[in-house]
Amino acid sequence: MLPAIGVWALALALAFGQVFAQPPKDSVDRDYAGELPRIRPTEPGEAIKTIQVARGFRVEQVAAEPLVNSPVAVAFDENGRLFVVEMRGYSENKDEHVSRVRLLEDLDGDGKFEKSTIFVDGLAWPTAVFCWGGGVIVADAPDVLYFKDTSGDGKADERRVLYTGLGVSNVQGLINSFQWGFDNRIYVAISSSGAELRKAGDEQARPVAIRGRDIAIEPRTWAIAPVSGGAQHGLSFDDWGNRFVCSNSDHLQEVMYEDRYLARNPYLAAPAPRRSIAADGPQADVFRTSPVEPWRIVRTRLRATGIVPGIVEGGGRAAGYFTGATGATIYRGNAWPKEWHGIAIVGDVGSNLVHRKRLERDGVGFIGRRIDEKSEFVSSSDIWFRPVQFANAPDGTLYILDMYREVIEHPASLPPLIKKHLDLTSGRDRGRIYRVVPEGFKQPGVPKLGQMTTAELVSLLAHPNGWHRDTAARLLYERQDQGAIGPLERLASGAKEPLGRMHALYALDGLGALDEKTVLPRLSDEHAGVRKHAARLAEKLARQSAAIRERLLAMADDAELPVRYQVAFSLGELPSSGARNAALVKLTKRDLTDGYVRVAVLSSLSDGAGEALRLLAADQEVLEAKEGRELLASLATQIGRQQKAEDIAETLKALSALAKANSPALPTIIQRLGARSGTPLAEQIAVATGGKAETLMKLLLADAAKRAADEGTPLKARVAAVEQLRLATFADQQELLGSLLAPAVPAEVQSAAIATMASFDAASVAESILAKFAVLSPRLKGQATDVLLSRPAWTLALLAAVEAGQLSTGDIDPVKLKLLVEHRNAAIRTRASKLLASSQLSRRGEVVDGYRGVLEMKGDVERGKQLFAKTCAACHKVQGVGQDIGPNLAAMKTRGPEAILLNVLDPNREVNPQFLNYAVLTADGRQLTGIIAAETATSITLKRADNATDTILRIDIEQLKSTGMSLMPEGMEKQVDQQGMADLLEYLRIVE
Repeated sequence: MLPAIGVWALALALAFGQVFAQPPKDSVDRDYAGELPRIRPTEPGEAIKTIQVARGFRVEQVAAEPLVNSPVAVAFDENGRLFVVEMRGYSENKDEHVSRVRLLEDLDGDGKFEKSTIFVDGLAWPTAVFCWGGGVIVADAPDVLYFKDTSGDGKADERRVLYTGLGVSNVQGLINSFQWGFDNRIYVAISSSGAELRKAGDEQARPVAIRGRDIAIEPRTWAIAPVSGGAQHGLSFDDWGNRFVCSNSDHLQEVMYEDRYLARNPYLAAPAPRRSIAADGPQADVFRTSPVEPWRIVRTRLRATGIVPGIVEGGGRAAGYFTGATGATIYRGNAWPKEWHGIAIVGDVGSNLVHRKRLERDGVGFIGRRIDEKSEFVSSSDIWFRPVQFANAPDGTLYILDMYREVIEHPASLPPLIKKHLDLTSGRDRGRIYRVVPEGFKQPGVPKLGQMTTAELVSLLAHPNGWHRDTAARLLYERQDQGAIGPLERLASGAKEPLGRMHALYALDGLGALDEKTVLPRLSDEHAGVRKHAARLAEKLARQSAAIRERLLAMADDAELPVRYQVAFSLGELPSSGARNAALVKLTKRDLTDGYVRVAVLSSLSDGAGEALRLLAADQEVLEAKEGRELLASLATQIGRQQKAEDIAETLKALSALAKANSPALPTIIQRLGARSGTPLAEQIAVATGGKAETLMKLLLADAAKRAADEGTPLKARVAAVEQLRLATFADQQELLGSLLAPAVPAEVQSAAIATMASFDAASVAESILAKFAVLSPRLKGQATDVLLSRPAWTLALLAAVEAGQLSTGDIDPVKLKLLVEHRNAAIRTRASKLLASSQLSRRGEVVDGYRGVLEMKGDVERGKQLFAKTCAACHKVQGVGQDIGPNLAAMKTRGPEAILLNVLDPNREVNPQFLNYAVLTADGRQLTGIIAAETATSITLKRADNATDTILRIDIEQLKSTGMSLMPEGMEKQVDQQGMADLLEYLRIVE
């Protein structure tokens, strides 16, 4: 083995060796042993010498092998003892059950651990631990277990399975990060493997399906509830309960709202709850001080040339950017200087470093900005240094868990020709735990909260160290000592520290003792954070307390946006009333441009939507603002679907007023109400508007049709006019829309015409599209095919056209043709099966081999640019042209032309999960496809070519499934000949 520092010399030698000697040609048959030397570990006593830390800090080792091995999670109990999860079975040895939980103790109070006891042995893939009730909760997928030492020997003798059903499909996507929440629940990151979770022993219980979300556990009843989240590894709260998470290639995200609020209104389609907040981007640059592992260099080269499958990230660089982000943690201690309190800490295990960001307010959330310029908070020159997780400690410092492995990588991501030279178990018997302390740090005494009285625990709710506050809150909830109520009430009203006042409220809630006299003053607290949480807690009391209701309504005028945001959610817990709805409208008007505030308001309007629409429609500023019109449209859609008499009555009043004002918003609201001609609602609308609605609609549509047909209309205005035609009937606009599919019409207008046709439920839509299909560009053919496949009647017309020779099977994406074979319509299944059997789409390997000659051909940049705009821009963006949906093609140029060729012609060889194509079957028979761009408690958003999206409410979804294939269709060779491919590759080579 080579020492870690020697890797630099090896890399240089390899680089210069390639200058003077031709290396063997890369291939799957080549032996790469010479490029893949083993790297020696650094012994614990020398490890600190390899670590760099930012000025003003130092790193101390508090435990190392043999006291600890492969640490991935820790939990301090109330007396400062440290429970450590040792995932010795990472990454392929789950079934050997060699993992465990170890108990470390600091016997002399110096901050270092001297005693180590194996608390639990024989685990598979444990990934999280939490102290509760004198024992520990341990996540060991597929189970969550509880262990307790009842004899006092430091070893667990009680074992219970609490839940089962956790996913185990991805060793790097397992349950993780138990964190105590202010609401006396344990928050848990479920990660990408998901779960079908149920309580153990209850075989008849219906599992709770968790995908793209996390859970919260109520530890006294063991009830579980889905919560917003769904990132990969890492979950942390800041001092005020804002929740932050991360994924391997998206290193800092914020959870923007609680799932429970959204679930109140099933008609609300909201943006994803997780927002990427790093100012420098999800996969930002990192500045490692360690050499790049030889295997990573070789793998990147082989992937770039297409010899082995795999995603090539970072523009073909082997390192230098986040690829293994993990353990997002907000520093909440009291040992560091105050300027560093509340910063975000994220590890990158692949780059052997710890990154930090300062969090700044950005609307209702935050933005994270890099602190260290061209360097990192902590980094090591030792490639074995693997900072997988972090913890706020009893001494106020930050703990770093160093799994200390020679290789950290998903085994499926290692090609066999590389993997056979590596030992993925190397280091399972090693591991280190460090703490980051400031210069001049003085070791405090080891806390013994377990021996404290209830009154002493109450006082700790105002402690400057987050660990003390959280642990005291947990113990108060565990003990359920009613003697705490008096001290807590006094703390809630008189604590100097705002955090003490807030925590006291939640502790009282946990004891079932929260009342009006305690909460009401805090709704007017001088600190915005206390007011925000008081509003959240007041939801439980507001129905019984007129004073609290009155104060909550008044808080619509609060000076702080985060407070108003919470109030917009909390008001939804009150019964619909004129005062409540007026307060929601007030919040909307004040913060109309903030999309999250609009979501909060809509979540609160499962009742009262009609009155809110009437009040908003009476405000000219709302009508003139794009965001205001969108909000009115959302309310109208909900009202049309709910069909509540009181909402219809309020809406009719609004329509009457809009008709008198000849408002251009009138037709849009009517259209979103979905009132079909001849229905009672349509007749009511006609009466309410005195016939004006119909007249205004005719005038608007006549003007829209005129502008859509006029070649002299500016392009954007013409596209907008075409989109307005959705308010018409298809019979009235069929001829015009069909004429807009002519070759001479700009592609943007043609695309708008196809999208407008898709909004109608008329059989003749298929007839109009198919009549012009032959003259459409390849890009527009793809869009037209998506439309024709969305409704059964149109799909049958499309299949008939193929059978008649009007279209070829090559005009249908093979992935979508395969979906039709599984269609619920028997006629579609039968006809699609026959077409699929007769399809002559070539094997991908043969196509790639047939096109390799283009790599030697001379390409023309200008022709390539034109071809990109025509063929690729629907999903890719280069030099400001196109849609940013698929991978960045310009960034791929460092991989070389052969790699690009391979991905273009064989897009399903290796599919990045974020570009997987999904299929949704709706209750009304439509079939929609695309990548999942967002997923919430109430809706799913699919995105496809040309940035077209469909947001489908969960109440309308009959089936959702992954196709297992890329959004990019196979068969690109049918659109791009070999010279065209050479031109395209040349264009991509020169772009920045």
